[in-house]
Amino acid sequence: MKLLAATLSCLALSLSLSFNAQAHDDTHEKITILENHPMLNAPGKKAMVLTVDYTPGQASIPHSHTGSAIAYVLEGEVVSRVNDGKAITYKAGQTWYEPAGSKHYESRNASATQPAKLLVFILLDDNGEVLTPLPQ
Repeated sequence: MKLLAATLSCLALSLSLSFNAQAHDDTHEKITILENHPMLNAPGKKAMVLTVDYTPGQASIPHSHTGSAIAYVLEGEVVSRVNDGKAITYKAGQTWYEPAGSKHYESRNASATQPAKLLVFILLDDNGEVLTPLPQ
């Protein structure tokens, strides 16, 4: 019964996030959830795989993640600044890690003319959000 409840809650979250990602206009990046699974060997946790698509010059709002994330640049170049670190430009084929609770002050397409795309793996609490906007 617990497995069924966990599966249904993950499906509901997945559909909700997928709908929200598709509802965004051209000013926001497009987030597409590819996988969303409860971690049976780590009760209370879930693993997600998603893509983040940036149009030329597009940026994410400053945000934090409740879970740990690994990002891989599939296409283009992405500028990322996490916590007190410097902004780093990552090219296709490069990765970076964000510990749980990190503040992601900058995440944007480095190009004004070419799109960029990330593949992200994130491990978070069952009820955790993919991202939480930082106070302005």
